[in-house]
Amino acid sequence: MTSDSAISVIGLGYVGLPLAIGLSRHFSVVALDIDETRVSELDDGYDRTGEITPEVLRAAKLRLTSKPSDIAACSIHIVTVPTPVGPDHVPDLTAVRAACDLVGSQLKAGDIFVLESTVYPGATEEICGPALEEAAGLKCGADFFLGYSPERINPGDREHTVDRITKVVSGQTEEVTDRLMEVYGRVTNGNLHRARDIRTAEAAKVIENAQRDINIAFINEITEIFHKLDISTHDVLEAAGTKWNFLPFKPGLVGGHCIGVDPYYLAHRAQEIGYDPQVILAGRRINDGMGVFIADCIADLLSEPCRVLVLGLTFKENVPDLRNTKVIDLVRQLETRGHTVDVHDIMAAPEEAVARYGVELLPDLSGDGYGALVGAVAHDAYTQLDPVAISRLVARGGLVADIKGMWRHVEMPEALRYWLL
Repeated sequence: MTSDSAISVIGLGYVGLPLAIGLSRHFSVVALDIDETRVSELDDGYDRTGEITPEVLRAAKLRLTSKPSDIAACSIHIVTVPTPVGPDHVPDLTAVRAACDLVGSQLKAGDIFVLESTVYPGATEEICGPALEEAAGLKCGADFFLGYSPERINPGDREHTVDRITKVVSGQTEEVTDRLMEVYGRVTNGNLHRARDIRTAEAAKVIENAQRDINIAFINEITEIFHKLDISTHDVLEAAGTKWNFLPFKPGLVGGHCIGVDPYYLAHRAQEIGYDPQVILAGRRINDGMGVFIADCIADLLSEPCRVLVLGLTFKENVPDLRNTKVIDLVRQLETRGHTVDVHDIMAAPEEAVARYGVELLPDLSGDGYGALVGAVAHDAYTQLDPVAISRLVARGGLVADIKGMWRHVEMPEALRYWLL
């Protein structure tokens, strides 16, 4: 693999863009996204995800494009497209199949197709291989080859960036794996793990987030138990955390495009082979039900329907990502109980909130007199609110509901009631 070898990266979201930039420091890179607006924004130095600064983006030696024909000269094609689930929690591989059609239309003998998207074990070889064969008219494993190197990007995380993590690498043959190890090794300074095969790498990725989901589900379940016992889960976790091997998970809403989705991919594959995945799906049921539980807790503390202000709509703190946010479950549940709900999110794009959920975000926090204030997402701007600012938003006798524990150590005015998940 020489420095002038061309690589294409298809899908320029949270995963693809940082990877393309990292690769472009060592190779010729064509960065493709079918969203022409996204490509135009990147050309202008703007990354709507907030992961890449304008300075880094403008300095990157990328060929940005939305035209499939521009990847024809590339010999390695890396696909980083979303893998969500549908309303029935069945894996939705529409974007992966579309990427296969796109790459397949330009594929030539000797090329390598690498999937980074999270899938169930077997998907790369069983779904991508045949799709590429059909689109390209070539034979998988003879004319072109497959690889899998799961993404590990954590949106908003400035520490575990693509150049600072261990990259799991796998290929259809030992020679393909060797070639991909060399490519990814340039980006990660050789910090690599060679997986036994593609299915092993796929399985490793899907259990990473499934494990976190199950651990959080346990904490959410004990939160419901402790709520009935009038015990603060946060106080319990603080005490338990003094043991050296206690795992520091916290209760809350579990959404996003990884932890709230990936377990369903593993469960789907398990069911396909005749196994009933009880623990995995039990964890999902608990976490998916937290919106209802939290809404019930808040409604029980409010004597009658009132105006409620929810702070935060994104799926996690300090990112603009609204995909699969579970805050919307809480909002809908409060509305169902007769409350009028306003939502403010300092990070989210207002137009996306409307498009995805029909939610009109407040332009600012100039309102007042709310019967309840719900801290749903711990954006820095919200964690830094002081008692004066909170009092201005909430009517006397109103409720401050702190889902994330971000005001746990703030001394609230006596005129307000405080509830901690």
